[in-house]
Amino acid sequence: MTEPREAQVQDLEARFHQGDVRALARALTLVESGHPLGQALLKRLRGRGRAKVVGITGSPGAGKSTLTDRLILEARKRGERVGVLAVDPSSPFTGGAILGDRIRMMRHHQDPGVYIRSLASRGALGGLAGATVAALSLLEAFGFDRIFVETVGVGQSEVDIARVADTTLLVLTPAAGDAVQAFKAGVMEIADLFAVNKFDLPGGERIIQELKSALELSPPRPGGWRPPIYPTVAATGEGVEALFTGLEAHHQHLLAHGLLEDHRLERARFEVESVIQEWGRRRTREGLELVARVAQGDLSPEEAAMALLDPKGET
Repeated sequence: MTEPREAQVQDLEARFHQGDVRALARALTLVESGHPLGQALLKRLRGRGRAKVVGITGSPGAGKSTLTDRLILEARKRGERVGVLAVDPSSPFTGGAILGDRIRMMRHHQDPGVYIRSLASRGALGGLAGATVAALSLLEAFGFDRIFVETVGVGQSEVDIARVADTTLLVLTPAAGDAVQAFKAGVMEIADLFAVNKFDLPGGERIIQELKSALELSPPRPGGWRPPIYPTVAATGEGVEALFTGLEAHHQHLLAHGLLEDHRLERARFEVESVIQEWGRRRTREGLELVARVAQGDLSPEEAAMALLDPKGET
Protein backbone atom coordinates (compact mmCIF):
# COMPACT_ATOMS: atom_id res chain seq x y z
CA MET A 1 0.00 0.00 0.00
CA THR A 2 2.95 2.31 0.73
CA GLU A 3 4.46 2.15 -2.76
CA PRO A 4 1.33 3.13 -4.71
CA ARG A 5 0.83 6.07 -2.32
CA GLU A 6 4.45 7.18 -2.81
CA ALA A 7 4.01 6.87 -6.57
CA GLN A 8 0.87 9.01 -6.38
CA VAL A 9 2.68 11.69 -4.40
CA GLN A 10 5.59 11.72 -6.84
CA ASP A 11 3.28 11.94 -9.85
CA LEU A 12 1.29 14.81 -8.35
CA GLU A 13 4.47 16.60 -7.30
CA ALA A 14 5.94 16.26 -10.80
CA ARG A 15 2.81 17.70 -12.41
CA PHE A 16 2.78 20.45 -9.76
CA HIS A 17 6.33 21.50 -10.63
CA GLN A 18 5.41 21.51 -14.33
CA GLY A 19 2.86 24.24 -13.61
CA ASP A 20 -0.20 22.02 -14.09
CA VAL A 21 -3.10 24.01 -12.62
CA ARG A 22 -5.16 20.83 -12.28
CA ALA A 23 -2.40 19.38 -10.09
CA LEU A 24 -2.57 22.51 -7.92
CA ALA A 25 -6.34 22.19 -7.61
CA ARG A 26 -6.02 18.51 -6.71
CA ALA A 27 -3.35 19.26 -4.12
CA LEU A 28 -5.47 21.98 -2.55
CA THR A 29 -8.46 19.63 -2.30
CA LEU A 30 -6.35 16.91 -0.68
CA VAL A 31 -4.85 19.35 1.84
CA GLU A 32 -8.19 20.98 2.67
CA SER A 33 -9.77 17.58 3.35
CA GLY A 34 -6.84 16.46 5.50
CA HIS A 35 -6.03 13.52 3.21
CA PRO A 36 -2.69 11.79 3.94
CA LEU A 37 -1.60 12.28 0.33
CA GLY A 38 -2.10 16.01 0.71
CA GLN A 39 -0.07 16.08 3.92
CA ALA A 40 2.75 14.10 2.29
CA LEU A 41 2.81 16.45 -0.67
CA LEU A 42 2.73 19.52 1.58
CA LYS A 43 5.80 18.33 3.48
CA ARG A 44 7.74 18.15 0.20
CA LEU A 45 6.59 21.53 -1.07
CA ARG A 46 6.44 23.68 2.06
CA GLY A 47 8.94 26.50 2.22
CA ARG A 48 9.39 26.86 -1.52
CA GLY A 49 8.57 30.23 -2.96
CA ARG A 50 8.29 33.59 -1.25
CA ALA A 51 5.05 35.31 -2.17
CA LYS A 52 3.89 38.68 -0.86
CA VAL A 53 0.95 37.65 1.30
CA VAL A 54 -1.75 40.27 1.84
CA GLY A 55 -4.63 39.63 4.22
CA ILE A 56 -7.83 41.55 3.50
CA THR A 57 -10.47 41.73 6.19
CA GLY A 58 -13.26 44.00 7.38
CA SER A 59 -16.96 44.16 8.08
CA PRO A 60 -19.40 42.24 5.86
CA GLY A 61 -20.58 44.51 3.07
CA ALA A 62 -17.46 46.68 3.13
CA GLY A 63 -16.70 45.72 -0.47
CA LYS A 64 -13.69 43.49 0.24
CA SER A 65 -14.26 41.24 -2.79
CA THR A 66 -14.66 44.17 -5.18
CA LEU A 67 -11.56 45.80 -3.75
CA THR A 68 -9.62 42.52 -4.04
CA ASP A 69 -10.74 42.28 -7.66
CA ARG A 70 -9.26 45.75 -8.33
CA LEU A 71 -6.04 44.92 -6.51
CA ILE A 72 -5.65 41.82 -8.69
CA LEU A 73 -5.78 44.09 -11.74
CA GLU A 74 -3.08 46.34 -10.26
CA ALA A 75 -0.85 43.34 -9.55
CA ARG A 76 -1.32 42.01 -13.08
CA LYS A 77 -0.40 45.41 -14.54
CA ARG A 78 2.95 44.95 -12.81
CA GLY A 79 3.40 41.47 -14.22
CA GLU A 80 2.78 39.63 -10.95
CA ARG A 81 1.21 36.17 -10.85
CA VAL A 82 -1.63 36.32 -8.34
CA GLY A 83 -3.25 33.72 -6.12
CA VAL A 84 -6.41 34.42 -4.13
CA LEU A 85 -7.77 32.49 -1.17
CA ALA A 86 -11.31 33.56 -0.31
CA VAL A 87 -12.28 32.15 3.08
CA ASP A 88 -16.07 31.90 3.25
CA PRO A 89 -18.15 31.37 6.38
CA SER A 90 -19.13 27.77 7.08
CA SER A 91 -22.48 26.93 8.60
CA PRO A 92 -21.94 25.62 12.15
CA PHE A 93 -24.78 23.18 11.53
CA THR A 94 -24.23 21.82 8.02
CA GLY A 95 -20.62 22.76 7.36
CA GLY A 96 -21.70 24.34 4.08
CA ALA A 97 -20.22 27.60 2.85
CA ILE A 98 -21.39 30.40 0.59
CA LEU A 99 -18.30 30.35 -1.66
CA GLY A 100 -19.53 33.34 -3.61
CA ASP A 101 -16.30 35.32 -3.97
CA ARG A 102 -15.22 33.63 -7.17
CA ILE A 103 -18.44 34.82 -8.81
CA ARG A 104 -17.41 38.42 -8.13
CA MET A 105 -13.98 37.86 -9.70
CA MET A 106 -15.04 36.01 -12.86
CA ARG A 107 -13.33 38.60 -15.08
CA HIS A 108 -10.03 36.85 -14.21
CA HIS A 109 -11.30 33.39 -15.12
CA GLN A 110 -9.43 33.29 -18.44
CA ASP A 111 -6.23 34.84 -17.09
CA PRO A 112 -3.57 32.11 -16.57
CA GLY A 113 -1.72 34.49 -14.25
CA VAL A 114 -4.56 34.48 -11.71
CA TYR A 115 -5.80 31.57 -9.58
CA ILE A 116 -8.77 32.01 -7.25
CA ARG A 117 -9.81 29.43 -4.71
CA SER A 118 -12.64 29.59 -2.18
CA LEU A 119 -12.16 27.79 1.12
CA ALA A 120 -14.73 27.09 3.79
CA SER A 121 -13.71 28.19 7.28
CA ARG A 122 -14.88 24.77 8.54
CA GLY A 123 -16.05 26.29 11.79
CA ALA A 124 -12.48 27.07 12.82
CA LEU A 125 -12.15 29.33 15.82
CA GLY A 126 -11.95 32.84 14.40
CA GLY A 127 -13.20 31.69 11.01
CA LEU A 128 -9.74 31.05 9.58
CA ALA A 129 -8.97 27.35 9.27
CA GLY A 130 -5.50 25.89 9.52
CA ALA A 131 -6.14 24.48 6.06
CA THR A 132 -5.98 28.06 4.80
CA VAL A 133 -2.33 28.28 5.84
CA ALA A 134 -1.61 24.93 4.19
CA ALA A 135 -3.29 26.15 0.99
CA LEU A 136 -1.22 29.31 1.20
CA SER A 137 1.96 27.21 1.30
CA LEU A 138 0.89 25.36 -1.84
CA LEU A 139 0.19 28.60 -3.71
CA GLU A 140 3.62 29.89 -2.71
CA ALA A 141 5.29 26.70 -3.89
CA PHE A 142 3.41 26.97 -7.20
CA GLY A 143 5.22 30.24 -7.84
CA PHE A 144 2.67 32.99 -7.30
CA ASP A 145 4.25 36.38 -6.66
CA ARG A 146 1.41 37.81 -4.58
CA ILE A 147 -1.35 36.07 -2.66
CA PHE A 148 -4.47 37.79 -1.36
CA VAL A 149 -6.27 36.10 1.54
CA GLU A 150 -9.76 37.51 1.97
CA THR A 151 -11.44 36.55 5.23
CA VAL A 152 -14.97 36.46 6.55
CA GLY A 153 -14.40 39.62 8.57
CA VAL A 154 -16.46 38.65 11.59
CA GLY A 155 -15.55 37.86 15.18
CA GLN A 156 -11.89 37.11 15.72
CA SER A 157 -10.90 36.59 12.09
CA GLU A 158 -9.48 40.11 11.80
CA VAL A 159 -6.90 39.24 14.46
CA ASP A 160 -6.25 35.78 13.03
CA ILE A 161 -5.45 37.09 9.56
CA ALA A 162 -2.59 39.17 10.97
CA ARG A 163 -0.94 35.92 12.10
CA VAL A 164 -1.14 34.51 8.58
CA ALA A 165 -0.45 37.48 6.30
CA ASP A 166 2.69 39.57 5.89
CA THR A 167 0.56 42.68 5.34
CA THR A 168 -2.93 43.14 6.78
CA LEU A 169 -5.41 45.49 5.12
CA LEU A 170 -8.52 46.44 7.08
CA VAL A 171 -11.40 47.62 4.89
CA LEU A 172 -13.94 49.98 6.43
CA THR A 173 -16.81 52.04 5.05
CA PRO A 174 -18.43 55.32 6.11
CA ALA A 175 -21.47 53.29 7.18
CA ALA A 176 -22.62 53.81 10.73
CA GLY A 177 -20.83 51.60 13.24
CA ASP A 178 -17.81 50.76 11.12
CA ALA A 179 -15.53 53.06 13.06
CA VAL A 180 -16.71 51.55 16.33
CA GLN A 181 -16.02 48.08 14.89
CA ALA A 182 -12.48 49.12 13.99
CA PHE A 183 -11.77 50.41 17.47
CA LYS A 184 -12.40 47.03 19.10
CA ALA A 185 -9.50 45.79 21.19
CA GLY A 186 -6.99 44.11 18.95
CA VAL A 187 -8.34 45.20 15.59
CA MET A 188 -6.68 48.61 15.39
CA GLU A 189 -3.38 47.01 16.38
CA ILE A 190 -3.34 44.39 13.63
CA ALA A 191 -3.99 46.55 10.56
CA ASP A 192 -0.92 47.61 8.61
CA LEU A 193 -3.04 49.69 6.23
CA PHE A 194 -6.60 50.98 6.25
CA ALA A 195 -8.88 51.40 3.26
CA VAL A 196 -12.01 53.50 3.70
CA ASN A 197 -13.98 52.00 0.84
CA LYS A 198 -17.17 53.42 -0.67
CA PHE A 199 -15.63 56.81 0.08
CA ASP A 200 -18.21 58.45 -2.18
CA LEU A 201 -20.80 57.86 0.54
CA PRO A 202 -21.43 60.49 3.23
CA GLY A 203 -19.18 60.31 6.29
CA GLY A 204 -15.93 59.33 4.60
CA GLU A 205 -13.86 62.23 5.91
CA ARG A 206 -15.28 61.73 9.40
CA ILE A 207 -14.16 58.12 9.65
CA ILE A 208 -10.69 59.03 8.37
CA GLN A 209 -10.33 61.64 11.11
CA GLU A 210 -11.53 59.13 13.71
CA LEU A 211 -9.00 56.61 12.48
CA LYS A 212 -6.17 59.16 12.60
CA SER A 213 -7.09 60.10 16.16
CA ALA A 214 -7.16 56.46 17.25
CA LEU A 215 -3.83 55.69 15.55
CA GLU A 216 -2.14 58.53 17.42
CA LEU A 217 -2.92 56.67 20.66
CA SER A 218 -1.95 53.20 19.41
CA PRO A 219 1.40 51.62 20.34
CA PRO A 220 4.33 51.87 17.88
CA ARG A 221 4.58 49.19 15.19
CA PRO A 222 7.67 47.07 14.47
CA GLY A 223 10.29 49.11 12.67
CA GLY A 224 8.35 52.32 13.32
CA TRP A 225 5.69 51.65 10.65
CA ARG A 226 2.79 54.11 10.73
CA PRO A 227 -0.38 52.62 9.16
CA PRO A 228 -1.60 54.82 6.30
CA ILE A 229 -5.27 55.37 5.44
CA TYR A 230 -6.47 55.23 1.83
CA PRO A 231 -9.88 56.42 0.61
CA THR A 232 -11.12 54.10 -2.16
CA VAL A 233 -14.14 53.52 -4.34
CA ALA A 234 -13.64 49.94 -5.46
CA ALA A 235 -16.62 50.03 -7.81
CA THR A 236 -14.85 52.60 -10.00
CA GLY A 237 -11.23 51.84 -9.09
CA GLU A 238 -10.69 55.24 -7.51
CA GLY A 239 -7.78 55.22 -5.04
CA VAL A 240 -6.86 51.57 -5.71
CA GLU A 241 -3.53 52.31 -7.39
CA ALA A 242 -2.41 54.38 -4.40
CA LEU A 243 -3.55 51.61 -2.06
CA PHE A 244 -1.54 49.02 -4.01
CA THR A 245 1.52 51.27 -3.78
CA GLY A 246 0.96 51.35 -0.02
CA LEU A 247 0.86 47.55 0.14
CA GLU A 248 4.18 47.40 -1.69
CA ALA A 249 5.67 50.04 0.62
CA HIS A 250 4.79 47.92 3.66
CA HIS A 251 6.41 44.86 2.11
CA GLN A 252 9.59 46.84 1.49
CA HIS A 253 9.44 48.02 5.11
CA LEU A 254 9.33 44.40 6.30
CA LEU A 255 12.32 43.54 4.12
CA ALA A 256 14.32 46.56 5.26
CA HIS A 257 13.81 45.72 8.95
CA GLY A 258 14.20 41.94 8.70
CA LEU A 259 10.62 41.29 9.86
CA LEU A 260 9.47 38.77 7.26
CA GLU A 261 10.94 35.72 9.01
CA ASP A 262 8.99 36.54 12.19
CA HIS A 263 5.83 36.54 10.10
CA ARG A 264 6.67 33.09 8.71
CA LEU A 265 7.22 31.66 12.19
CA GLU A 266 3.94 33.14 13.45
CA ARG A 267 2.13 31.64 10.46
CA ALA A 268 3.51 28.18 11.31
CA ARG A 269 2.53 28.62 14.96
CA PHE A 270 -1.02 29.51 13.92
CA GLU A 271 -1.20 26.40 11.74
CA VAL A 272 -0.01 24.12 14.57
CA GLU A 273 -2.50 25.69 16.99
CA SER A 274 -5.29 25.18 14.46
CA VAL A 275 -4.47 21.47 14.26
CA ILE A 276 -4.52 21.20 18.05
CA GLN A 277 -7.90 22.96 18.18
CA GLU A 278 -9.31 20.60 15.56
CA TRP A 279 -8.04 17.60 17.50
CA GLY A 280 -9.72 18.98 20.61
CA ARG A 281 -13.06 19.35 18.81
CA ARG A 282 -12.87 15.81 17.50
CA ARG A 283 -11.98 14.34 20.88
CA THR A 284 -14.84 16.14 22.65
CA ARG A 285 -17.27 14.76 20.05
CA GLU A 286 -15.88 11.29 20.67
CA GLY A 287 -15.71 11.64 24.44
CA LEU A 288 -19.31 12.54 25.23
CA GLU A 289 -19.21 10.44 28.39
CA LEU A 290 -16.44 12.59 29.85
CA VAL A 291 -18.23 15.75 28.74
CA ALA A 292 -21.38 14.53 30.49
CA ARG A 293 -19.38 13.99 33.68
CA VAL A 294 -18.26 17.63 33.52
CA ALA A 295 -21.89 18.72 33.17
CA GLN A 296 -22.79 16.59 36.19
CA GLY A 297 -19.99 18.03 38.28
CA ASP A 298 -18.04 14.77 38.56
CA LEU A 299 -15.04 16.14 36.65
CA SER A 300 -13.51 19.54 36.13
CA PRO A 301 -13.05 20.70 32.53
CA GLU A 302 -9.29 20.44 33.05
CA GLU A 303 -9.53 16.82 34.22
CA ALA A 304 -11.73 15.90 31.27
CA ALA A 305 -9.41 17.66 28.84
CA MET A 306 -6.38 15.80 30.18
CA ALA A 307 -8.23 12.49 29.90
CA LEU A 308 -9.26 13.26 26.32
CA LEU A 309 -5.72 14.21 25.36
CA ASP A 310 -4.36 11.07 27.01
CA PRO A 311 -7.07 8.38 26.67
CA LYS A 312 -4.88 5.86 28.50
CA GLY A 313 -4.71 8.05 31.58
CA GLU A 314 -6.76 7.32 34.65
CA THR A 315 -9.44 9.78 35.74
